[in-house]
Amino acid sequence: MNDNFSAKAVQWDSPDKIKMTQKFLSEMLLHVNPQLNWKALEIGAGTGLVGLNVEPLVAKVVMVDTSEAMLGVLKEKLNESSKVEILHGEVFDYKKQDINFVFSSMAFHHLNVVEKTFEHLATITKSGAWIVVGDLVTEDGSFHGFEPIPYCGFDTEVLSNQFVQAGFELEMVKIYNVITRVTEEKTSNYEQFMLIAKRL
Repeated sequence: MNDNFSAKAVQWDSPDKIKMTQKFLSEMLLHVNPQLNWKALEIGAGTGLVGLNVEPLVAKVVMVDTSEAMLGVLKEKLNESSKVEILHGEVFDYKKQDINFVFSSMAFHHLNVVEKTFEHLATITKSGAWIVVGDLVTEDGSFHGFEPIPYCGFDTEVLSNQFVQAGFELEMVKIYNVITRVTEEKTSNYEQFMLIAKRL
């Protein structure tokens, strides 16, 4: 498993990244009220910028990431009382059907096949579980400097239909943030959406 974030992990927690993840977290918690008896799972946990803020609100957080380097930074933030289970790998490696809450910020565009991810989420979540996905609306590839990634953002209508087909009920889709990048050539705006669904 190639670690595409090995060179970025140590410097990942930049002010811009923290600001971006705080916006996701604030928006998510406006619509979902985590319970202390819930077991949560984060897809693409990275260094824990989102998940460690969810940790105090639930019984346990399973933090999944394919990058060993990113998880290494996360581990340094944990202590003996942390309610975190780390899974180095993909969400498909989690098999138990005991999850009440799944969340993911800016990780879905790195997944190879999102349809299969939705199908798997249906097998690991309990009835009534909440799913929150935050990511980019379809863009021209410039967000990642035209590096080859599986998805250059998403058409939210298509993504919503894929969720429904996998057995989820759509609760909300909205644009909650715009990332602006200014270069000598142009100013680019990248919309971030939040999709919230519930397991039937």
